[in-house]
Amino acid sequence: MAWTWTLETAAGEVTGRSEEFESRGDAESWIGEEFGDLVNDGVDQVRLFDGDDEIYGPMSLHAESS
Repeated sequence: MAWTWTLETAAGEVTGRSEEFESRGDAESWIGEEFGDLVNDGVDQVRLFDGDDEIYGPMSLHAESS
């Protein structure tokens, strides 16, 4: 299976998908490197998929407020 991220607004509207990754580790490394650019592009949260199976999410790309 291919690992991908869905890119979403805070309301859960899908605005795009990442490229496909061969492993979960590759996908998680990518989000760690790209989250700043994604936020600047208007992405608020992401979901990780292995093929059609949602692994986790939504995961906010914004810092938690206290």
